[in-house]
Amino acid sequence: MKNFLTFLVIAFVLLSCESKSQNTTVTVKGRHIYVNDVQYIIKGICYHPVPKGSGNQRDFGNLTQDLALMKEAGINTIRVYAPIEEKEVLDEIDEAGIKVIIGFGYNQGGKNDIVSGTFIDYINTYKNHNAILMWELGNEYNYHPEWFDGQIKNWYKAMNDAANLIHQNDKSHPVTTAHGDLPDTLALTMSPNIDVWGMNVYRSVRPETIFKEWKEVSDKPMYLSETGADSYMQVANEGYEQGVNEKAQADATEIILKATFDGQDICSGVTLFSFTDGWWKAGNNDVQDTGGTAPNSTGVPFDGSPNEEYWGIVDIDRNKKEVFSVVKKIYRNVNKQDN
Repeated sequence: MKNFLTFLVIAFVLLSCESKSQNTTVTVKGRHIYVNDVQYIIKGICYHPVPKGSGNQRDFGNLTQDLALMKEAGINTIRVYAPIEEKEVLDEIDEAGIKVIIGFGYNQGGKNDIVSGTFIDYINTYKNHNAILMWELGNEYNYHPEWFDGQIKNWYKAMNDAANLIHQNDKSHPVTTAHGDLPDTLALTMSPNIDVWGMNVYRSVRPETIFKEWKEVSDKPMYLSETGADSYMQVANEGYEQGVNEKAQADATEIILKATFDGQDICSGVTLFSFTDGWWKAGNNDVQDTGGTAPNSTGVPFDGSPNEEYWGIVDIDRNKKEVFSVVKKIYRNVNKQDN
């Protein structure tokens, strides 16, 4: 009997390990994303944790606290702008039950980038990690043809070739991109290997206007890879006072998120911009500055002005802003049966 019980314990442990190591399969069917054959709605956040005083040097020192806040808010997906090289970070994200969209830049000095081809080494290293949702190529590169000898078609060719290489090496995860607003005919015709189109959409509080436009040009899935509002009003407008204004951010985000999830027939969700304020974006990295610029960003609610260091749902010290409770209420009630 004792030997039989020992056998059962060993068998249970082995089965548990096998279950934990099973690969997640992410597929695209019609306009939707599926994880292990269950439709997946992205309730996400853009995540680029840079400490005070740092010159855009990402640091995961607050990861445990950040993940706890994300779980509280109902976040199921993190979008990062560069690969996470620390396996322990991916492991902790996975333990929190959160998926990751891993972004790759075109030219990052030969480190996990597209131009050198080293991005595929990262993919082959982590393609079986349970945390991975999708691979993302580029972020708003359509706004920067100057990066590609003045010809944006050079980027679309490189992106499409990279997506093809990913498909050859990884059959379990789709390839996406973060395009600045709606892709035009050139982008779509030159990029058939993109499975899911992410779009950074800043149309004040009306992101849903892009859904009908997308439906008319493509039958592929799409999601909002960036949208949202900042918590600083450059000028007083629409009843919101000038200066730090968390209510303006909260009100705008509520309208945006409700409209987004009302469009689930077309849109597969959103990675809201962003988790924490970014003090590195404008001026002195040791203080929170106003100002900062971003291309094609006049659609920022409600003042049309992007104050680049005020976009977090929490501040740099991880204190919740008013918008946090809005995100929590909406995310935790989207398709509630799945939460």
